[in-house]
Amino acid sequence: GQFGKFIEPAIRPLGYDWKIGIALLSSLAAREVFVGTMSTIYSIGNEEDTKTLREKMLQAKDANGKPIYTIPVAVSLMVFYAFSLQCISTIAVTKRETGGWKWAIIQFIFMTTVAYLSSFAIYQLWS
Repeated sequence: GQFGKFIEPAIRPLGYDWKIGIALLSSLAAREVFVGTMSTIYSIGNEEDTKTLREKMLQAKDANGKPIYTIPVAVSLMVFYAFSLQCISTIAVTKRETGGWKWAIIQFIFMTTVAYLSSFAIYQLWS
């Protein structure tokens, strides 16, 4: 949670809160980890908890009382995932195939930058 709060200023222009930020980082292992992380953050899975992840996300509000999970945020997130690096193993394969870290790092920086700027544009223009 503390690291999520630390990175929140960098991801807030994309419409993301710290919870989405933590889920984004954890999904570097694999994209499907995003949902598991969000479930953990929202404490889904407890027997006494009857609300689904979807219901909890629909009720989530920011500091101003506005919904966090809106259509612009969802589209921004989908665009981010469309352009960002698939997962950490992609970096490892690039390093192995090119024989060094140079292209793996360039690939990571380039794809993350394209993903960030595209998501930023979508969110800022839509919301």
